[in-house]
Amino acid sequence: MEGLEQVAFEIISTVGTARSCYIEAIQKAKDGKWDEIEELFKMGNEAFNEGHDAHMKLLTKEAEGNSEGVNLLLLHAEDQLMSAEGFKIIAEEFIDVYKRLKKLEDK
Repeated sequence: MEGLEQVAFEIISTVGTARSCYIEAIQKAKDGKWDEIEELFKMGNEAFNEGHDAHMKLLTKEAEGNSEGVNLLLLHAEDQLMSAEGFKIIAEEFIDVYKRLKKLEDK
C-alpha cells in the first residue's frame, strides 16, 4: 500500500483518534473531571492536525496538477475528517453547558 491509500489511512487513523478524544472529553465533563478535559483536547487537537495536514498535502498536490485521483477510501477519509471537526465543535459546546450547570449547582 502506498501513495493515496497510505495517506487516506493516515487521515482516517488520526482523525478517528481525535474524535475519540473529543467524545471522551464530553464524558469527563459529565463527571466533572475538568482537569482531564484539557489533556484530551490537547491530544485530540494534535491528532486532528496531523490528519488535516495529510489532507492539505493532497489538496496541494491537486492544486499543482499532480492529482492521484479520487477513490472511495479517500472519500471516507474526508468524511472522517469532517466528522471529527464536527465532534470537536459539539464537544466544546457540551463542555461549556456542563460547566454552566455545575456553576448553577454550586450556588
